[in-house]
Amino acid sequence: MYTGKHAYLRPLQPAFIMAGTGEIVTYRELEARNNRLAHLFRNRGMKRLDHYSIFMENNNRYLEACGAGERAGLYYTCVNSYLTAGELAYILTNSQSRILITSKLKLDIAREALKECPQVELCIVVDGDSESDRIVGLREATAGLPATPIADEYAGTAMLYSSGTTGRPKGIVRPLPEQPPSQNLPLFDFLTKLWHYREGMVYLSPAPLYHSAPQAAVNLTIRMGGTVVIMESFDPERYLALVEKWGITHSQLVPTMFSRLLKLPEQVRTRYDLSTLEIAIHAAAPCPALVKDDMIKWWGPIIHEYYGATEGLGFTACNSEEWLAHRGTVGRVLLGDLHILDENMQPCPKGTPGTVWFK
Repeated sequence: MYTGKHAYLRPLQPAFIMAGTGEIVTYRELEARNNRLAHLFRNRGMKRLDHYSIFMENNNRYLEACGAGERAGLYYTCVNSYLTAGELAYILTNSQSRILITSKLKLDIAREALKECPQVELCIVVDGDSESDRIVGLREATAGLPATPIADEYAGTAMLYSSGTTGRPKGIVRPLPEQPPSQNLPLFDFLTKLWHYREGMVYLSPAPLYHSAPQAAVNLTIRMGGTVVIMESFDPERYLALVEKWGITHSQLVPTMFSRLLKLPEQVRTRYDLSTLEIAIHAAAPCPALVKDDMIKWWGPIIHEYYGATEGLGFTACNSEEWLAHRGTVGRVLLGDLHILDENMQPCPKGTPGTVWFK
């Protein structure tokens, strides 16, 4: 969530808006917040490639919790906000996080987890007060720190965890070149071109910010100088109302959200003006063909689909026209070396089901 030049080119433009409260945070304010927290990291001895974690719900401090690390050369781990204390403790330990950022809503769970994590030196509560040397309020901890950039800025990035359904979650450490935060990582350049992210775009984020897809989408919007509207939680009619209210141009959803939108009464679905939508992306789970077909008929040929993973080893994508020509496809391979193999790790004949492997 690097604000960079946009803090100076468009200081009073909303960087993000909280959907529930309507709170607006400008680029100037987000830049100042990012910088103060980055100074705090440096004051605590955090150096390039060190780790910290974020454990909280979608709120008005989430983007700076990420953005500060992105300009301090740090890895930050966004943790599923529904995990138990034991599950959180595992990730904190496994990621070698030195700092945890949380909220009052999640503080009780965080406290329990910290009992098992002596290596976590500091817990920052974004909307709370200090209660000990180890658990401190964000406002107090950053009071008096400069709103200007740290002297030694480097690009940082997310280090997220994947799976966990058949074992412990696995941390995904992507390479982090020693470069300035203003320089995009290669994956960001690829996604920006693919989905036509642009200056002036308005992105509606309906999903938890600890997921990799919302992370990337919100990040790219800020880097492009757009505005992000963050839903605290998804509600189908509220989603449509936000598209109309803020003139949303881009968004990303999952198939379950499509289904909930389609289940709204016809008079509700047609009540809102969705004409500003340019790109609606979906992924994360198979989308039933009838659901996707109905969405294209409703929203038009603006729906894009991709198939990939947090690891970033492979990526396929298709637009609406390609999908309509090949119903059920998840697109062409755009990144990686893809193979469909049988149980003996041999290539499957065309049309034969198998397991997808990305090399």
